[in-house]
This record gives sequence, structure tokens and C-alpha cells, in this order.
Amino acid sequence: MIGLISFAIALVASLTLTIPVRQFALRVGMVDKPNHRKIHVQPIPLLGGIAIYAAVLLAMLFSRGGETTLTQILAILAGATLVVATGTLDDRGLLHHQVKLFVAMPMAAAILLASGIHARAFSLLWPGAAGNFGDAALTVIWITGITASFSILDYMDGLCAGIAAVASLFFAFLAAWHGQVWISTLAAAVMGAALGFLRWNFNPARIFMGDGGAMLLGFLMATLSLKLRLTGVSLGAEIFAPVLVLGATIFDTTLVSISRSRRGLLPFTTPGKDHTAHRLSNCGLGTRRAVLCMYALGCVFGLLALFVSRMDSSTALIAIVAIVIAVLLGVAALEQAPYERQQRKAKAEPRPQPAD
Repeated sequence: MIGLISFAIALVASLTLTIPVRQFALRVGMVDKPNHRKIHVQPIPLLGGIAIYAAVLLAMLFSRGGETTLTQILAILAGATLVVATGTLDDRGLLHHQVKLFVAMPMAAAILLASGIHARAFSLLWPGAAGNFGDAALTVIWITGITASFSILDYMDGLCAGIAAVASLFFAFLAAWHGQVWISTLAAAVMGAALGFLRWNFNPARIFMGDGGAMLLGFLMATLSLKLRLTGVSLGAEIFAPVLVLGATIFDTTLVSISRSRRGLLPFTTPGKDHTAHRLSNCGLGTRRAVLCMYALGCVFGLLALFVSRMDSSTALIAIVAIVIAVLLGVAALEQAPYERQQRKAKAEPRPQPAD
């Protein structure tokens, strides 16, 4: 019940707060201006991430800590505030893009780590100092990687918010299923905030979430995956199920990383219309259907996470190997799809924009 209340609060707050945030962005000139690389012909307001942030915060005020300590709740809020502020400053052009990747994201990860939120993989395999050190390093890499992945995922109307909503749904279900009430409540709040914003962000978008919003959603997704604890399941299921929930984002990042690296480009710093949905759109699906296909891919990975969570370790490992092979085959197939090739430049990812 508390999860439903949290979802409703975040949904209504995001729906309503996006309107004044949009007006404020127009007033102060925080807009994504059209150019030769973009489709929209009128400036589109940014700062939508502020509405998402406020909606999640309001929903969390009405929830209880449960299995999560106050220190960890404050750490999550501090990390979320840091990435929103950093992304918003970048939207304004006040920060170099590398500050986000090499300073803000690792700092947000360090805040979580200091509060006791960390990955559990190496310590499950090798208990002791070595395992704990491995988990600490993995935590920083994971938080930074997933936050950056969502940052570059916001390249098409409604894509980032929709993928986050789908992932949050499965996180909420898994957390509730395994008795993690507060994590389920937080996931429900994120889902409500993302869906409320999606009302204004789906094609044709009236507002963009900006890098602040994309980084916020990535940080929260990574945090939910770290906090999710599956009880009474195999070791393989405990490790792999949370990763699979974020499979759509990981697939897209894998595609652009492999594709750009093969062409001698820097994956996270080279802008371009070579993402999964870009290629699907260019194959004849168009913008909306390409985005809906990405939503469907997110659902497929979420369902796979549910199935893997019921498997023993050996079966889960076999399933993961099969999924990895399928992902690589999908990447190879999409590499043949048409896309706009980039020049060798090292600039930040483009601002959120509609696709062709």
C-alpha cells in the first residue's frame, strides 16, 4: 500500500511540477536550441530533471526507512542532489563534460559507499578484505557506469524516462517480493516521477529532462540495483538479476561503445546518432515506434530478471551466458543498420533531442 501511495504522490507531483519548471526554463533561457544536428525547429526547455527530483523527494518524505537506515537515506539524497546539480550546471554550459564522468559520478558513488551501500559480488565469492575491496571498486565503477549510461541514453523523446519507469517497475516488484518495503517504495516513487514527466516528454516533447535529469535517473537506478537484496535465492540469481533489470540501458551502451571504439572514437564523449533507437528509427520504424521497441526491450530484460531470480546458480550462469551471446548478436546485427557517422571529435554527448 505504501508503495502505491509513493507512486501516486510522485506521479501527481511530476505531472504538475513540470509545468512551472518548463515556464521557468523558458524565462531564464535554459533551452535546447535547434541546430543542424537536431530535428526540433524551436527551442525546447530543459530542467525537467528538477521536476523529477522534486517529485521523488516529496514521495520519499511520506515513506518510512524500513530496512534502510537514515544514514543511507540521506546518502541517497546527497548523491542524487550532487548529480542533479552537476548535470544542470553542464546543461547551462558552466562545466566541462569530463567533470561529470570523472568527478561528480565517482563522488556520488563514494557517498553511497561511505554510508554502507555497496555491491555484493566479490565478497560473496571471496570473504575478507580482498572481497570487500573488490566490492568497493565495483560499487564506484557500477554507479559511474550506469549513471553515465543513462546520461547518454537521453537522446530521443521519452526514451530515458520510459526506460527508467520500466526498470523501476521490476525493481519495485522484486523488492516487494523479497520483503524490502522501503526499496520497493523508492522504486515506485521513481516510476511515478518518470511516468509523470513522460506525459510532457514523449514525442513531440514539450520539455527535456536535461543532463541533470538523466544523471539523476541513472544514479537512482544504480542505487536501487545495489540496495536490492534477494533472499532465499542462489548466488548467481542474487548477482545477476539486478543487472538484468537494467539490460536495455546496458545493451544500448554496449552497442555505442563497441561501434564507436571500432571507429576510433571515444564512446562516452563523442556525440552521434548511432544509438539503438536511432538505428531502429532509420530502419523504418520512426521515432515513436523505435522508442516503444526500447520499452519492450526493457520489459524483456525485466522478465528475464524475474526468471533468473528463480534459478539455481549453475542454471543462472548458463542463462547469463546465453543472454550475453544474444546481446552480442544483437549488437552485430544493429551494426549493419544505417546511422549517421561522426567525425573524430571528443565532445560531450548532444543535448536531449527528438530523432529522425
